Amino acid sequence: MKEITCPNCHTTFRMEGSEYAEIVSQIRSEAFEEELQRSIQNSVQKRENELNSAFMKKISEAEDRERRLSSQLEYLTSKLKEQEKEQDNVLKREVEKLRLEKDMEIQGLKGKLENSENEKRLAVQSSIQEMNNKLSESQSKIVLLQRDLQTKDSEHELELRNTKASFDNILKMKDDEIARYKDFKARLSTKLLGESLEQHCLIEFNRLRATAFLGAYFDKDNDASGGSKGDFIFRDYSDGVEYISIMFEMKNEMDDELSKSKKHRNEEFFAKLDKDRREKGCEYAVLVSMLEPENELYNAGIVDVSYMYEKMYVIRPQFFIPIITVLRNAARASVSYKKELVQVRSQNIDMENFASKLQEFKDKFGRNYDLACTQFQDAIDQIDNSIKALQNTKEYLLKSQRNLRLANDKAEDLTLKYLTKDSPSLKAQLDNKL
Repeated sequence: MKEITCPNCHTTFRMEGSEYAEIVSQIRSEAFEEELQRSIQNSVQKRENELNSAFMKKISEAEDRERRLSSQLEYLTSKLKEQEKEQDNVLKREVEKLRLEKDMEIQGLKGKLENSENEKRLAVQSSIQEMNNKLSESQSKIVLLQRDLQTKDSEHELELRNTKASFDNILKMKDDEIARYKDFKARLSTKLLGESLEQHCLIEFNRLRATAFLGAYFDKDNDASGGSKGDFIFRDYSDGVEYISIMFEMKNEMDDELSKSKKHRNEEFFAKLDKDRREKGCEYAVLVSMLEPENELYNAGIVDVSYMYEKMYVIRPQFFIPIITVLRNAARASVSYKKELVQVRSQNIDMENFASKLQEFKDKFGRNYDLACTQFQDAIDQIDNSIKALQNTKEYLLKSQRNLRLANDKAEDLTLKYLTKDSPSLKAQLDNKL
């Protein structure tokens, strides 16, 4: 326990050790803070005084230096002006000296230039005189050469006319010979039996029809419903089953007067021939052609062009019968398969008919079912609408009943007392009458 006496009232207090230590620490802290503040203020004031004195000292030193530098600058400026005056005088003397030398050199060059101009003028005059002499000589030579050239041109032109006339004759003879050679080469391998290539092929086939092609069909294609038609169609049968069919197209420029002026190529007719073959249901397509007589590819024999169009061949007229024989013999091996194919197709047709009838029944039944469903749904919708209308009517009746009940209640509540409640005069009259 510690005892503390108040300095004002002299009262003594007893305090615990911790409380006494806390009060002492507070007193010491406040005294320390005051002492610290006084020390800081003294230090700051002292530092400010030192800085002010140092600053004033620096200012005085700077002013002294500025005065010294100003005096040095004035001295150097005066020296520089003196040196500039001396240099200007030296430069002026040098410039004057150079100008005098330059004037003397210009005078000398002018004299030399006048001398050279005179020499050049004399040289040019002599050159012009020489050129005039040479020009007159050249003109006389040109006149002579022009006369000679005109003479030679007339002779050369006459010679050219004669040469051209003889060359035209030779060229015409060559063209006639080439035309005769082409026609001879085109007809060299076969001699047409008729007036045209089509007649030739027809005659060739009819000569062997009774022996080699008994029962076969070979005739003109007269069906142009697809927009175009071929020349001939060949078909052969075995027990009524077709096992080979060929579409023929005959092309010979000699048969067409309009085509004589234009040379056609075999490839120009491939697309039309393939279209005709497909439209007429033929298996093969053959172009019998005398076009391009100089093309050794078509002159060598039967040419297979199936790399461009399926099952298509190009032949010369002499291979007309052989191509039919080759294709027919190759197709005979497939006769049995084709018969089976026809039988299967007939069976498939029966199945297709049955399937089509069954599908027709399904379609009709489905259509009737759809109609019945639609009508049934319409009836349901009408019933729903009727129920909805009756429900609305029922609600209206219930509302009317409720309004009538309220009106009845209001009528029962109506009395003379209620009616005369706010009318004293009327109430008095009624009371007197009663």
